[in-house]
Amino acid sequence: MLNKIELKTNLSIDREIELVVLQEGNVDELFSLVEANRSYLRSFLPWLDLTKAAEDTRFFILRNLKEIKERQSQTFGIRYKNNLVGVTGFNKIDWSNRNAYIGYWLSEDMQGQGIMTRSVDRIVNYAFHDLNFYRLVIRCAVENSASEAIANRLGFQFEGVHRSAEWLYDKFVDHKCFSLLKTDLTS
Repeated sequence: MLNKIELKTNLSIDREIELVVLQEGNVDELFSLVEANRSYLRSFLPWLDLTKAAEDTRFFILRNLKEIKERQSQTFGIRYKNNLVGVTGFNKIDWSNRNAYIGYWLSEDMQGQGIMTRSVDRIVNYAFHDLNFYRLVIRCAVENSASEAIANRLGFQFEGVHRSAEWLYDKFVDHKCFSLLKTDLTS
């Protein structure tokens, strides 16, 4: 049954925000957004040094489209008032265990407007109601208080710290792990 569930290409949130699967035509827009936020994003995301040119962004988008087709992951661009402002989605989908791992980032100038909270909340509803997942996970660097705040606002439970979970340019960083179960929404 789970292998018959189709992944959607767009998720509407409200009049301001829509989540859209990025296409090859979005390469320049996404690369420009990364460039404008490079130093900000570098604090917590390990892939900035691998994204040096628009061609690297093209590879990311094409890989994402392939992984959507293969049902391994699904990344959406976040459009706020029709402008691309960030990315969210499932970094990894584990269909056999009905789990997904949520990731996200938002441009620095759009922080504090509830955009990411609304976007991740929509991803959570999509995961539980449309895709029939049972468990969702958010992991973020211990120092990433903005990402932790999203998890807390949406009712994710703190599970613990994964020591030295990620190599971030010149050092290992610990991750906090948060989870939300489908039954948490009904209890």
